[in-house]
Amino acid sequence: MAQEEVPSQDPALPATAYAVLGLLSFGQEVTGYDLRKWAMNMRYFYWSPAQSQIYLELRRLLQHGLVEVHLEEQKSRPDKRLYRITDAGLKVFRDWLDHAPVGPPLLKHSVALRLFFGHQTNHGRLREVLTEYRDWAVEQTNGLTLLRTDLDQALPYPALVATWGSAYFAAEITAIDTVLADLDRMETGQREQD
Repeated sequence: MAQEEVPSQDPALPATAYAVLGLLSFGQEVTGYDLRKWAMNMRYFYWSPAQSQIYLELRRLLQHGLVEVHLEEQKSRPDKRLYRITDAGLKVFRDWLDHAPVGPPLLKHSVALRLFFGHQTNHGRLREVLTEYRDWAVEQTNGLTLLRTDLDQALPYPALVATWGSAYFAAEITAIDTVLADLDRMETGQREQD
């Protein structure tokens, strides 16, 4: 295994770096592409980075000695870079899990933002946006229900996050239904004033 630098003392890392360390903590030696495929499966939960972001974090973690890499020769393609978490990486990851302050999630909700500026469009368009988002939330809930079943035995903690995700999207669906009803009341009130 090649390791490029000596580990530094618990570097300050972004959340994406900890997510990469977490994926590597399952013990497999994987490529950056494999990590991206896993991350796409995590889209239900909270994290879906660009492929370039994963490679950026792998380079950062390598520089800090938190991961190591070895090249697997391939005949007709470029050599494959396989990454593995180091003992130092596992320590930093566990320290983050056990000691990092709990902060609020960063919420960037484009549907709520559109609703906030609803005075610049019409109720029909807002209803379309909310309904489209509701349909998407139902799909996410269904996907998480299936995923939870698949994860239950082999990966119990990700299965718990699937349960959390299902509850989150169920709450989103309830919120959308409430907002749609309020939007209908607003529209009815405006018609009565006209």
